[in-house]
Amino acid sequence: MGCLALGGGGEHPELHRPGPPPLRAAPLLPPGARGLPPPPPPLPPPLPPRLREEAEEQESTCPICLGEIQNAKTLEKCRHSFCEGCITRALQVKKACPMCGRFYGQLVGNQPQNGRMLVSKDATLLLPSYEKYGTIVIQYVFPPGVQGAEHPNPGVRYPGTTRVAYLPDCPEGNKVLTLFRKAFDQRLTFTIGTSMTTGRPNVITWNDIHHKTSCTGGPQLFGYPDPTYLTRVQEELRAKGITDD
Repeated sequence: MGCLALGGGGEHPELHRPGPPPLRAAPLLPPGARGLPPPPPPLPPPLPPRLREEAEEQESTCPICLGEIQNAKTLEKCRHSFCEGCITRALQVKKACPMCGRFYGQLVGNQPQNGRMLVSKDATLLLPSYEKYGTIVIQYVFPPGVQGAEHPNPGVRYPGTTRVAYLPDCPEGNKVLTLFRKAFDQRLTFTIGTSMTTGRPNVITWNDIHHKTSCTGGPQLFGYPDPTYLTRVQEELRAKGITDD
């Protein structure tokens, strides 16, 4: 068997077989792309000394007298702090935090004491936007009476009245109903004054806790739909210290 002759300067074909490709470094990926949790964000830089001193000074300053807090008194619900003497005097004038307005204690109004709040539920009465629920029907009934010392014209008679209001029989509607009961028991729902609609004096009027007195017609007619009503009325109640806590 003859040998394979090499041509001039030639090489064996095996010597031309290509070798494996060179290794390449894998591209760097962010930690999250490799299935690893991303690193925590960097901590914020510390406050400059001047700003830190101002923040500490604000914490030690009484918002009422603007002096350094003496015998600090921190209110339980909102955690605002005052001089003990300053906040004691302030709460004697109004039982609310001077900073945020949150009530402490119970606010009592001058609503006539001989009224009644009657509640019933009607599963067939459907309010716009609350069609899958029934309706809570509230009746406020007041007989005629005579104004007392806490009213604008003591000794002057006022006529009786009946008012009807509506709430959706949903969880939030029932929450508002509970708050309405509290407001009524604290004599905050009505007062005696001049009617905004008729101008007649010495009558029982609403006392800034808005009720829906119509089932339909939207806000313009004191009815539904009104998507933010239940939220707004809870804010009105909170302003009078009526909350669910």
